[in-house]
Amino acid sequence: MSRQRNDRSRPSRPSGRRGASSDHLQAGKGGLWLWGTHPVLAALANPQRPIRRFLATADSLRDLSGALDDIAAKRAFPQAETVARDQIDALLPPGAVHQGIACQVEPLPALAIEDVARLAEGREQAVVVVLDQVTDPHNVGAILRSAAAFGALAVIVPDRHAPDETGTLAKSASGALERLPLVRVTNLARALDDLKQSGFWIAGLAGEATQTLAEAKLSGRIALVLGSEGEGLRRLTREHCDYLVRLPMTDAVESLNVSNAAAVALYETARGR
Repeated sequence: MSRQRNDRSRPSRPSGRRGASSDHLQAGKGGLWLWGTHPVLAALANPQRPIRRFLATADSLRDLSGALDDIAAKRAFPQAETVARDQIDALLPPGAVHQGIACQVEPLPALAIEDVARLAEGREQAVVVVLDQVTDPHNVGAILRSAAAFGALAVIVPDRHAPDETGTLAKSASGALERLPLVRVTNLARALDDLKQSGFWIAGLAGEATQTLAEAKLSGRIALVLGSEGEGLRRLTREHCDYLVRLPMTDAVESLNVSNAAAVALYETARGR
């Protein structure tokens, strides 16, 4: 079964290379701090991500020299400020595991539900993930990572009751925030209707559903909708789903963490393609 419905260029910000030192650092106004090897390297490599500053310890610059050279061959980025580890600590939230590398960036340009439709153009098979009031940035980041791993086009969240684009979310996504659109919509029910108009079948995950995702045998363009771990899908969201499906779980546990459920659902959907 299938319903019928590219890319949008976004500005980059080129700059210099690496090697400068900085004895005194200030957080600076505006911008967003990303930290950790995978999020920072992905941000530096993303031409759609404006980079303000790039900080690294001498050890990290040495260890990542090859990767940085590869990125620099494709995209210019700010010269690295060589700093001590505790100087990076002072700029980031307590307990941030930065691995000696961080960068200050501007948010990615916003995409709309129409952009998701354009990404699906020309594809008989496509998957997007829709999150209904999933508020934990660790869960959203992990879902982005799984969605990228299994070839989803985008993750869609409501403007309200969803985490902002933060360093914590980016760290949990392990670079996937730079590779997969995180699309915010004002009205989730309307966004589901828009996806239907673009040829997507809407499959909501619900523990009480009578059929499993595999039994539904969905094909074509599919939107997997997951709710919060506690309350699940809201009533209005359920009403806008074409199918309610469940994962084949035993009675040993009541439910899976939403990021784990998303990974299993994405795997099952990819396996059927």
